[in-house]
Amino acid sequence: MKRASELRTLTVEELRQEETDLRKELFNLGFRKVTGEIENPLLIRQVRKDIARVLTVISEKRKSK
Repeated sequence: MKRASELRTLTVEELRQEETDLRKELFNLGFRKVTGEIENPLLIRQVRKDIARVLTVISEKRKSK
């Protein structure tokens, strides 16, 4: 989990890559939840919040231009 202040130092392209990676992780966690292999189901919530954080920073960067 990266803090918003850490994300603000990244470029938009790097943020998009981070978003892609988080979405892949969310998909894998969802798959593991269905198959019963997930140890901590709260990880899904955390990854969703991380995606929202990245999207918020991307939006902030677009508005500041």
